[in-house]
Amino acid sequence: MVALNLFVYETTGRALAMGLFMAVRLGSGFVAGLVVGALLARFSAKSIMLWANVGQGGVMLLLILAPESLVTGALMAVSVVIGACGTLFMVALRSSIPEMVGEDRRAWANSLSITGRSLAMVAGFASAGVVVSLVGYTAAFLLDMATFVICAVTVALLPIAGGGKGAGTDAGKPEKTEKAEQRGKGGPRWRPVAFLALAAAPGLGLMVALRGVDAFGSASHNAALPIYSTSLDASNPAVFVSAFWCVWALGNIGAQQVIQRYTQRTGKTVGALGFGYGTVVMSAAFIAAFAGFPLAVTAVIALIAGAADGLTEVAYTSHLQTLPATLRGHAFGLSATFENLGFGVGMILVAAALDRFSPLAVVGWSHGAAVVVAVVFLLRVATLRRAEPAGPSGRAGGAGQAGLRKEEAVEGRPDRGDRDGAEVSRG
Repeated sequence: MVALNLFVYETTGRALAMGLFMAVRLGSGFVAGLVVGALLARFSAKSIMLWANVGQGGVMLLLILAPESLVTGALMAVSVVIGACGTLFMVALRSSIPEMVGEDRRAWANSLSITGRSLAMVAGFASAGVVVSLVGYTAAFLLDMATFVICAVTVALLPIAGGGKGAGTDAGKPEKTEKAEQRGKGGPRWRPVAFLALAAAPGLGLMVALRGVDAFGSASHNAALPIYSTSLDASNPAVFVSAFWCVWALGNIGAQQVIQRYTQRTGKTVGALGFGYGTVVMSAAFIAAFAGFPLAVTAVIALIAGAADGLTEVAYTSHLQTLPATLRGHAFGLSATFENLGFGVGMILVAAALDRFSPLAVVGWSHGAAVVVAVVFLLRVATLRRAEPAGPSGRAGGAGQAGLRKEEAVEGRPDRGDRDGAEVSRG
């Protein structure tokens, strides 16, 4: 994130070029999100994750070996492959977590996975400024390639079946899969099944929409950070960027520790309200990060932004994992499509705006939009909660649970996140 963005910005000297580069990457992720559900129905999640890392490592090697005259083309290849393979990997991983650890432990596994990723981000961001400033971009790209190799080896050791269909299907219930596909007659199978996943829980559609708007806001601080950092220290712009993301990751790790202890002590998940409030706090923190506060204050703001981001990630991922396996992969794929669309469109608009307006102004209106949608989402969740006692059929039998397996709609299992699913899905 540090080396590639700075490399494009330093090569072209324009924020718009950096935005277009990232938009191509997100466009590839957008397309991958549309097809990943169908891929998971045909191939194992393990094989998809393995080849996604092989592809990313290979394209980084291409960038390293490319002569100067072909650097631009190599960068475009990197953006396409990294975007597509990154989405394939993340969707396959998230949708297969319940199969790896069991339904009862998915919230714990999500938190542990995010903690590990945040620790890696701390190491990456902490070293990025040193590597880029002292050794150069080639060394940074070599480290990138090495991480993909390590990840591929790790995937090979994961306890997921190596053959057959992946997490997007439920091999033990072929009849359900057939019924889901029959509902989608008249078009490509992945489309109706993906939207069926959202229709199974009406409140989930607004949740995914908020995730897309949040990605739009995220585009603003990702594009603005290199420019803001350059204005602070033109000779070493990577230092502030890497320090900011390092502190952000530390906040994320701290939030995961709190969430794990909260889940163990109370047997509850953070729930939909945690996702909504976390989005509000995170967006407000990112706006404040560009307000020109002293570095010590900015570090605290980055810490808060990371903690809120960690909260929303666990709540959102755990919620989508309450869907049955036949719909889960499609739902995660559609979610990734919305996220990539929001981030890609945001990157184009934000990068163009940064040529004319200050980073604070651009980040302010971008994340401000996320705050507005988050407030709407919180009001929606509050309305559904107030309406809960009126339903005589109980939490597990409401119409909003249509399409969910019976065992995934059972009340009294807050550790599985099902109460949260029932809360959001009725209306």
